[in-house]
Amino acid sequence: MIDFLTNLPPVVLGLLKGLAVICVIFPIAGACSMAERKVSAWLQGRYGPNRVIVPWFAWMPFVGRGLQRLGVFNLLADGGKLLFKQDPLPGHVNKFYFMIAPAVAIIPAFTTVVVVPFGAYFDQAGQVVPLMLANVDVGLLAVFAIASLGIYSMILAGWASNSKYSFLGSVRASAQLVSYELSLTLSVLPVFLWVNAPGTVGSLSLARVVEFQSQPGFWGGTWFIFLMPVSAFVFLVALFAETNRLPFDMIESEADLVGGFHTEYGSFKWSLFFVAEYAHMTVGSGVFVLLFFGGWNPLPWLPIGTLFGWLGLVQSAGHVSYAIAIAQGVLSIAIFLAKVLFMIFFFMWVRWTVPRFRYDQVMRIGWRRLLPLALVNVVVYALLIAVIQK
Repeated sequence: MIDFLTNLPPVVLGLLKGLAVICVIFPIAGACSMAERKVSAWLQGRYGPNRVIVPWFAWMPFVGRGLQRLGVFNLLADGGKLLFKQDPLPGHVNKFYFMIAPAVAIIPAFTTVVVVPFGAYFDQAGQVVPLMLANVDVGLLAVFAIASLGIYSMILAGWASNSKYSFLGSVRASAQLVSYELSLTLSVLPVFLWVNAPGTVGSLSLARVVEFQSQPGFWGGTWFIFLMPVSAFVFLVALFAETNRLPFDMIESEADLVGGFHTEYGSFKWSLFFVAEYAHMTVGSGVFVLLFFGGWNPLPWLPIGTLFGWLGLVQSAGHVSYAIAIAQGVLSIAIFLAKVLFMIFFFMWVRWTVPRFRYDQVMRIGWRRLLPLALVNVVVYALLIAVIQK
């Protein structure tokens, strides 16, 4: 199977990878929408979605009613409603740009997925082979560069709507994302200063960061959340602002903007903006896990290679077992996804716990608090790393 896929023409392989991204991210985004309401209901001590059920499932004892109480069928109902609902097109908008803005939001959100490793397995030589669609040395730089293009969809949507409220939302979006992108970038510099020691080949690969947290010994197996807690804190706060999540959802603040840049949108086009938001949140959670939570390593100081040895999932010399490689990949993906799901839950937890900031507070936090903290953190770790590596 692996040989068959690797021997496919590049165009066909690229189309299959693109289809795989769509088939994975769209369901995850829909599940996040449903989970958002379930988490908010749980935090507020009330019932969440629990009434929708497909008729033929209602006849199944225990299973049907259990899925109904979990709200699983709300995902189907929401998707069907948004897909088949009448799609309005206001007469006062700039129709061409109004129509393409949702597509501009989706493309960067889906493109960043291809450079994020989501698992790994060991080959016959014992070398780690990361599971990712595009294994490039500039992985993190590609994530930052492509994800930042998503702001153009918000600017385009607000401008094309010919509405002052939508336009104000897009202006807020551009100011907020520029303010926090500086801190986001500075927060990861200490990590790569530590990983790219003098004399080694420099790389911005996220898989290399995970491998660095998989080394033997106390310092080798220490996750960066413990080595660089300030970097993790700055990155996490900036990630909330970059993904437009509360308490940083100034670009769509219902209290003073009606609905922000997407006020004039409805139906399927409206849902695409939120699919992009959940996709950015998922990718951002994955990058945070790779940088600071050890990636697919199950625990600090317990690399996944050790776990494979305990479970007997080790390649024998002179023989390549695809079954073992697949088992290693599935286990590493399961560990990585568990951490990502925890981060997504944390995003939702904060949304329904912390009140929204005012716009002036958002700007003050970004420029007068977070950016100086990120700069001091870079200087301190640069000096510390220089002393240690001497």
